[in-house]
Amino acid sequence: QVQLVESGGGLVQAGGSLRLSCVSSKTPSRYNIMGWYRQTPGNERVMVATISTYGNANYADSVKGRFTIPRDNAKNTVYLQMNSLKPEDTAVYYCNVVIIASTFWGQGTQVTVSS
Repeated sequence: QVQLVESGGGLVQAGGSLRLSCVSSKTPSRYNIMGWYRQTPGNERVMVATISTYGNANYADSVKGRFTIPRDNAKNTVYLQMNSLKPEDTAVYYCNVVIIASTFWGQGTQVTVSS
């Protein structure tokens, strides 16, 4: 079982920045994909960004050019650097890791962007 712990959420004004962190309790297998998803009330959880062990990253169109997803394999940590935040980025952000056929989720961290 892999446990993921997120941190870094909070309240920020539009145009501001936040950095989320997600630490894995165990060293994942050699190949895995870590990612960030977000969810607003009444809506499905959607992908924000993912990154593989080898650094291949994918981004939702809505965050391209504003968010980046660096990872530190030595620290079992993935980050979400969020710049130029907009009110529509307000959501609960979840970290996940996909290891072969298993998916693990963190507990979520709230990000609120005020206008």
